[in-house]
Amino acid sequence: MVDMDKDIALSRRLLEQFLAVVREGHFGRAAEQLGMSQPPLSQSIQRLERMLGVRLLDRGPGGARPTAAGEVFAADARRLLDLQTAAVARVRRVAGGSEGDLRIGYVSLLSHLHLPAMLRTVAEELPGLRVELHHGSAAAVADLVHTGALDLAFVRDPARLPAGLVSTVVATERIRAAVPETHRLAAADEIDLGQLRDEDFAMPDPTALPVLAEQVHLACHRAGFTPRGLVLADELSGLFSYVAAGLCVSLLPEGVRHFSAGGVRLLALRGDAGLLDTTVQALRRPDADPAVTRLLEAVAGRRP
Repeated sequence: MVDMDKDIALSRRLLEQFLAVVREGHFGRAAEQLGMSQPPLSQSIQRLERMLGVRLLDRGPGGARPTAAGEVFAADARRLLDLQTAAVARVRRVAGGSEGDLRIGYVSLLSHLHLPAMLRTVAEELPGLRVELHHGSAAAVADLVHTGALDLAFVRDPARLPAGLVSTVVATERIRAAVPETHRLAAADEIDLGQLRDEDFAMPDPTALPVLAEQVHLACHRAGFTPRGLVLADELSGLFSYVAAGLCVSLLPEGVRHFSAGGVRLLALRGDAGLLDTTVQALRRPDADPAVTRLLEAVAGRRP
């Protein structure tokens, strides 16, 4: 009974026609529901049966009923159509950036403030995205984005980017004076930076944190003094720790207030020094996947 009719394939239209007959139990009603005449519908089902080599429907004066084989085929046909619909929808979501895998790099202190906010945004607005997180230095994660090992990286004030990367500001923070909780100025709401001229400073390593290091030197110069560097640190967490230990003061982004350790007071700066800002930036390749663009658009939509 098998007819090797190569003009017939299990197209979506053919499966929908068969299921319509099963659902309606009548060729005439199924044809009307499909917007076609009955003879072509009957011919399509007959050719489907020849191709499969089985009888799918019992025809009679009262209509058409699926055979045992027809019942099984109808269940499988519904699953095939559902899978096809899901596959088309998923590929469109991936192409549109609402589904897929994202490999994201970040530097340490961002994990305490901006990274949780980004993950909440993904969960609430882009639940189809799966995020893999990778920690490293700013230079390391930037290089991984450049080589394609990461899709996106969040860093603070990148001074020199690998050629070809695109940078987007996703957050801005004011720089504050960081003093130990036991410091003579700890109770003040704001201070003049010049009040710290005789203090020892924890200084950003100009190699690892070049923008912040330059900002600190410039702000102190404008305040009329050169900061007396006691120690260098290549991470904000290190600068914070020196201050928390009571050893010195520093100038740090206000976001460090979310650092788990205590012992530090952050004081607003008056005058020109009070205009100091630091930025969190997202690094990506110009040809980044649509998911990267969708994520950045969602994050930007939540910026205050």
